Amino acid sequence: MAEQYIVGVGAVIASLLGFLFLYCNSLIRFRGLSKLKRAASMEFPKGNSVNKTGNSEGVGTTDIIIVGAGVAGAALAYSLGKDGRRVRMIERDLNMPNRIVGELLYPGGYIKLIELGLEDCVDEIDAQQFLGYTLYKDGKETLVSYPLEKFQSHISGRTSHNGRFVQRLRIKAASLHNVTLEQGTVTSLIEDNGIVKGVHYKNKSGQVLTAYAPLTIVCDGCFSNLRRSLCYPKVDIPSYLVGLTLTNCNLPKKNYGAIILGHPSPIILYPVSSTEIRCMVDVPSEKVPSVSNGEMACYLKTQVAPKVLPELYNSFMSAIEKKGNIRIMPAKIMAAAPHLTPGALLIGDALNMRHAITGGGMTVALSDVVILRDLLRPLHDLSDAFTISKYLESFYTLRKPMSSTINILANVLQKVFSASSNPAMENLQHTFLGYLRLGGVFSYGISAMLSGLCPRPLSLAFHFFSLAIYGVGRLLLPFPSPKRLWDGAKFLWVASSILLPYIYSEGIRQMFFPLTVPAYYRTPPENKDKKNFMH
Repeated sequence: MAEQYIVGVGAVIASLLGFLFLYCNSLIRFRGLSKLKRAASMEFPKGNSVNKTGNSEGVGTTDIIIVGAGVAGAALAYSLGKDGRRVRMIERDLNMPNRIVGELLYPGGYIKLIELGLEDCVDEIDAQQFLGYTLYKDGKETLVSYPLEKFQSHISGRTSHNGRFVQRLRIKAASLHNVTLEQGTVTSLIEDNGIVKGVHYKNKSGQVLTAYAPLTIVCDGCFSNLRRSLCYPKVDIPSYLVGLTLTNCNLPKKNYGAIILGHPSPIILYPVSSTEIRCMVDVPSEKVPSVSNGEMACYLKTQVAPKVLPELYNSFMSAIEKKGNIRIMPAKIMAAAPHLTPGALLIGDALNMRHAITGGGMTVALSDVVILRDLLRPLHDLSDAFTISKYLESFYTLRKPMSSTINILANVLQKVFSASSNPAMENLQHTFLGYLRLGGVFSYGISAMLSGLCPRPLSLAFHFFSLAIYGVGRLLLPFPSPKRLWDGAKFLWVASSILLPYIYSEGIRQMFFPLTVPAYYRTPPENKDKKNFMH
């Protein structure tokens, strides 16, 4: 009865706030989509060329250089190549990547893959449909399903080995006659009077070469060595992900992952093929045991194994014993803080990283590719670096709905899911699970944002207020005593101290008031020979 009262009061207040949020969000979304559709609808000229300056070898043979052939780089190369651009993609290592992250594509990311014409890249790699998670805490289960009822049956999340997916993207991009893929390590950008003209790189044999193009797009991943030239990086590593591959077992619910919340570390499990399950253990940075001396194996056996689901226990223990099966990856967080550099642009994990616990990186990357492709489509001449740079500044605002929503959710949920001796943090965890169990608009809204299907910062704010009302109400009922009032105040303080710094780092103005950002209104620059190719 008390919970129903909380929900009723919360619903009334949340509805009033929601009306304002959704009205503003609709206006912002309409303006943003209109701009992208207007740009995307303009026909790209088939006779695309770049003016030669005559003072540098190789100038004029490439329109765009892409540094990195990961998910973002390969998808971007294909989409730009399909639009007629001459693309040169330089990748440090063309062997199949062997990573323990980048294995989950949200339904929203899969839709972006379809928009790019790359949906067949998840075929023939044993990718698994993914419909959501089951959360386990103190013997209770909470099901979080992606809201896919209004979509066709093939629309869902996908999980797979990262390397297999990336190789399919590379093959698809390299199949275009105007896309060149080569192996090389880019060592630096070529700059002239503040304008990036191309890159220096070493090929497989160690020979130092140069490549020139009017636009260089850097997407060389989380370990980027070029980002310092194009942004103000502030990388935080709150934890490390310890990865294992489990075999000869099945998760309790088909096509669903599992998140086990318990001390000392949350455990995430999801299928990466029809016969393998990825197990990820989130370990705080200050407590990471060593793999080489056996401390990590001992930690997993004694501290983590007792929390693993019974049907997975034997496979978990066997995976620990398997040589070379324990792998560690730093979970990096870095807000996007680019500085305008004529002739160059930064995207992907090189620009922006969120905690990998929710697996949102590929969805953000593919969303960025779609936005950038649509912005570049109406541009015939890329030679005016300063004008193009000012125009492409709008990319950093237009990407905010998807990137900020998924970034903040990932970073906040990592803190909420992590074990803590702080009673207020523990209460926040129980409140979040209780909020999801309410179902309806509460559970639906959270899962819609998590899936990338509703990437709206105002929806994030709406659910934060609703969650705060629900959490404080749980603590105050049945009667608001002084201790309960104090507990409610601590709850609000802890929740705000987690969420607000991430909102600030993403940019309050760009997230909630994009219409006030001048770059939002940038239009494609007029082409000098526009009359020759426009209808």
